[in-house]
Amino acid sequence: MEDMRAGRIGAAGVRGDGVPRKGILQIPFPQRRVLVTGGVSGIGRAVASAFVRAGCKVAVMDIDKEGGEAMAREVGVRFMHVNVADTGAVEAAMDSLVKAWRDIDIVVSNAGISRFRAITETSPEEFQHVMDVNLRPAFVIARCLALHRKSLPLPNSFGGRYIIISSTRHAQSEAGTEAYSASEGGLASLTHALMMSLSEYGITVNSISPGWINTSDETLTEADLLQHPSRRVGEPEDIARLCLFLAAPGNDFINGADIPVDGGMTRRMIYV
Repeated sequence: MEDMRAGRIGAAGVRGDGVPRKGILQIPFPQRRVLVTGGVSGIGRAVASAFVRAGCKVAVMDIDKEGGEAMAREVGVRFMHVNVADTGAVEAAMDSLVKAWRDIDIVVSNAGISRFRAITETSPEEFQHVMDVNLRPAFVIARCLALHRKSLPLPNSFGGRYIIISSTRHAQSEAGTEAYSASEGGLASLTHALMMSLSEYGITVNSISPGWINTSDETLTEADLLQHPSRRVGEPEDIARLCLFLAAPGNDFINGADIPVDGGMTRRMIYV
C-alpha cells in the first residue's frame, strides 16, 4: 500500500517506471486426504512433501521401513510399510486408511522399479516382477478406491484425482528395457481406462510421464544438460508442481491425459 501511495506500484501491479512487479501465484488448496505410493524417496518424496506444505493430510505407502519412519518424523506424513507387489498387503493398507480417514481424495500412484538388462538375460519371472511392482498396484488401488466410493451413502463432493506416474519410456526405448517400457506403457493405457471407470465417482485420472529426472544428485555433464531443449535435466519438484496443479480445485476438465515432463526431449527430432 505504501508503494502504491508513493507511485512505485500501480493498481494493476506495475511499478511507477512501467516495469511489472514480481508477484506470487497463490491457489487456494483445501485440506485434502492424499495417498502417495513409493513416497519415501525421489519423485514420490517430492510429491508427498509438496502436498504436506499445501496443508494436506498425506499418507505414504513404501517398502522402505526405515526411510518411511524417518520421513514420518521429518515431514509429517502417515507412513504405511507396504510392499506394493503384495496385493493383499495393498488392499489391507487401503482398508485401514479409508477407515482412519473415511475417504481418500487424491492418489498419486508413483511406486516403481527399473530393471534394464539384455533381453537374453531377462527371465520371464523378472519381467513379471516389474509388472507386479509398476503396473498392477495402480489397478489394485484404483479398484479399492472405487469399491469404497461405491459403498458410500453420499458421494464425495470434491470427486477426486487419480494421478499415475508413468515414464516417457512408454513411447521411446533403448535395448534391454522391455519390462520397464511395457509396464510404463501399461500405465499410460490404464490411465484412460480408469478415466472411464472412475468417472461415475467424479474422479479424474491423468498420467505424468517424466523424462530424465535427477533423483540422486548424480554428476551431470554439459552435454547432459544441453541436449534438452529446456537446457537442463528435470528435478523431482518439476513433477510435484504438476501433481499439485492437476489436484487443484477446478482442474477437473483435464482428464485422461498423459503429460510428458521431459524438457522437450520426446518432441526433439534426433538423427545420428
